[in-house]
Amino acid sequence: MTEEAKAAASGRETLLVFRLAGEAFALPVLCVHEIIDPIRVTRVPHSPAWAPGLVNVRGAVIPLIDMRRRLRMPPAEAGAEARMIVVEIDLAGAPARLALGADAVEEVLEADTTALRPLPELGARWPEAFVRGVAPRGEGVVVLLDPEPLFRSDAAKAA
Repeated sequence: MTEEAKAAASGRETLLVFRLAGEAFALPVLCVHEIIDPIRVTRVPHSPAWAPGLVNVRGAVIPLIDMRRRLRMPPAEAGAEARMIVVEIDLAGAPARLALGADAVEEVLEADTTALRPLPELGARWPEAFVRGVAPRGEGVVVLLDPEPLFRSDAAKAA
């Protein structure tokens, strides 16, 4: 059982909360390798819109995931608080490192994953396969993303 699976099974999970288009999203902190300032992207011809290029992170060339496109949000220019989140996950049984853009990184928090609620059918614009659930957070909610289907290339066809 992976560390992520153990944490999820315990009902308590540490999450990294970040913003995209004013919405709060979260990923398990166990898959986060580092958070960096935005760096130059080398575009890759004929790549999917949600994976437009590559970045060089300390000598490692890794794919960049455009989270806005992946989650069916309109594109936007990076602001002063924009960051890249470098994650390490298992894809098709092999470790993979990816970078994803975020409008801002907000906090690390401990969450009760047993309190997650399903994504409401009405008004949800994100692909259901990418979302583990939503949880209350202050006056709003945070959308907990599921890294494995979110970053798997064949999930785009199913979404």
